[in-house]
Amino acid sequence: MSLILLRHTRPAVAEGICYGRTDLALAPGFAAEAARIAAKLPPVAVVVTSPLGRCRRLAEAIAAARGLPLAVEPRITEMDFGAWEGRAWAALPRAELDVWAEDLLHARPHGGETVAELAARVAAAAADWAVGPRPLLAVTHAGVIKAFRVRRDGADAWHGTLGFGAWERFALPDGDTG
Repeated sequence: MSLILLRHTRPAVAEGICYGRTDLALAPGFAAEAARIAAKLPPVAVVVTSPLGRCRRLAEAIAAARGLPLAVEPRITEMDFGAWEGRAWAALPRAELDVWAEDLLHARPHGGETVAELAARVAAAAADWAVGPRPLLAVTHAGVIKAFRVRRDGADAWHGTLGFGAWERFALPDGDTG
């Protein structure tokens, strides 16, 4: 597989908060966790990262530890949850959550980005990565990784989880030789 998607480490935010594009500090212990991840990752040729600090700092640590080039890729930023950002999931209006659940791809009760918009920008990034150094490591967010899973495994893959600091391998579209 020619693409590894790595979820950022734990941010400094309470459990159950919708934080999407909010740029958060990292939880204590980041340096040790980043070193552990960098040591365990398989070999990669290049590192790209979401511009948000929780990804960028991890990507910088990995790229520095391995002497690799690093590029910032805005298209792999987490989904924009609009008015829901910074609020507890449990405190969101039930009617808004129901609207979103009824049309997960296209509903936008929060005023931010739709899942379809997230998927489209992620697909565009993947298409651009189809040509270039392999394997590629992308340090990103759960929503971006879910969008890749849906492309590979179908709509039900949206509901899966991936822990902080965990990674998953994917094939790149068109031209994948990795």
